[in-house]
Amino acid sequence: MLIDAHCHLDFADFDDDRDAMFARAQKAGVGHFVVPGTTRECWQKVLALGERPEVDICLGLHPYFIGEHRTGGEDSDLQALEALLDGHPEAVAVGECGIDARFRESLDAQWTLFDAQLRIAKKRELPVVIHCVHANDEVAKRLRQLNLHRGGLIHAFSGSPEQAERFLDLGFWLGLGGATTYDRAKRLHRAVQQAIPDDGYVLETDSPDMPLSGYRGQRNEPARVALVAKHLAGLRNQSKEKIAEHSTANVRRLFGLDV
Repeated sequence: MLIDAHCHLDFADFDDDRDAMFARAQKAGVGHFVVPGTTRECWQKVLALGERPEVDICLGLHPYFIGEHRTGGEDSDLQALEALLDGHPEAVAVGECGIDARFRESLDAQWTLFDAQLRIAKKRELPVVIHCVHANDEVAKRLRQLNLHRGGLIHAFSGSPEQAERFLDLGFWLGLGGATTYDRAKRLHRAVQQAIPDDGYVLETDSPDMPLSGYRGQRNEPARVALVAKHLAGLRNQSKEKIAEHSTANVRRLFGLDV
C-alpha cells in the first residue's frame, strides 16, 4: 500500500468529486492519506475528513495565507490552534507551517508565526509539517536551535544533497513528489540518488497543487503517488515495490500511524 503523506483534500477543488477521487486513489494502490490544515477557516473541514478511517490529519497555519491569520488579541489563531490540538488528540502533527521566502514583505510575520508553531509542537511532543521555499538553510538553522522532540516532514523538498543531509541529521523526513518527475530538477535528482537513504523520505502529491511532469495545468490528486513511486524507482535503481515498502514504513514512523 502507498500513502500520500501530504494532500489538501479539504480544498474546494475536490468538492464535486471527492468520493470518486478517493476511489481512483484506492484503485491506484494509494490506501491512506495525511491531510494538513492551512488556515483556521479550514480546520473543521480537515477534522471532518479525519473521521474517515483512511485519513489522518494535521492542524496548522500556512505561511502562504499569512494575511488571513489573526495573530493578536484574545482570540488569536495561535490560541485557537492550541485549544484545538488539545481537544483533538487524533491530530498527528502541527502543520502545515513554515517559511515561503518568495514573499519577502511578510517574512518577519512568517518567522514569528512559524516559531510559535514550532514551540507548540515541541510542548506537545508532536512532529511538524514544514513548508520551506527558498529557505532551507535558514529553516534548518532554526530547527537545530529549537531541538524538537519528534522532528517532522520537510514537505516538497527540492534542495541539494547537502541540505537533504542537514535535515536528515535533525531527525526530519523529506517529502518527495511531483518535483522529482521533471528532467530539469537535476539538483533534486542528485539528492534523491546520493543523499537520501531508504528510511529518509516519504511520498506525497500536495494535491491539488504541484502537478507531475506531463500533467501541467491539471489538478493533482493522490492517485498519482503511484506515478511518483514509479519515477523514484528509476532514479534510485530500485523496484516500485521497494519504494512503496520504504515510503509507507517511513510515514508510519514519522506520524506514529497504525495503518
